[in-house]
Amino acid sequence: MTAKLPEPVTLTGRHVRLEPLDRGHLADLWANVGPDPDVWRWIPFAEPTSEAELGSILDVRLGEVAAGTAVKFAVIDLTSGRAVGITGFYDFRAEDELVEIGGTWYARSVWRTPVNTASKLLLLTYAFEELGMGRVMWKTDALNDRSRNAIQRLGAQYEGTHRREKRRANGVWRDTAYFSMLRDEWPAARERLTGRLAAG
Repeated sequence: MTAKLPEPVTLTGRHVRLEPLDRGHLADLWANVGPDPDVWRWIPFAEPTSEAELGSILDVRLGEVAAGTAVKFAVIDLTSGRAVGITGFYDFRAEDELVEIGGTWYARSVWRTPVNTASKLLLLTYAFEELGMGRVMWKTDALNDRSRNAIQRLGAQYEGTHRREKRRANGVWRDTAYFSMLRDEWPAARERLTGRLAAG
């Protein structure tokens, strides 16, 4: 049976709600993230210095959604009810049962909290159990240790590094680390992630 493609649905879990990204999330995202060099260091855009510049970045992402090449979500922290980051799906192919999770960034205030684990649990559950995907993949800058560690904590397997794959925002070429999780690896990963969230 062919997998289904992701749609702009709302996914709600224990700590976060993922809802389709739109311009209405801009004020929260600017207030919570702002011009933080550590947040923007690995993002393929120059660090925004104003809400208007962040709006231009959102417009690029919303353009990808309009073109059918991405499905983007605002990450809503259920404690505050405010948007604290974005995440989404890319490179989805139903015939190959493949989807990429990417374009993720969060406010520093939710680093090392359950927000990322809860967000990815929602996305992985949707991808494997609702869409019928057989492979979920991630890509990150090979030098971004925080992102690499976060991906591996989800239970993803490191597959290798593509050298000189794309330019960083500063124009320097980056190597890209690839990770994936397969359908038969998902049940064990789901159990670990669910247990981690239940533990605190």
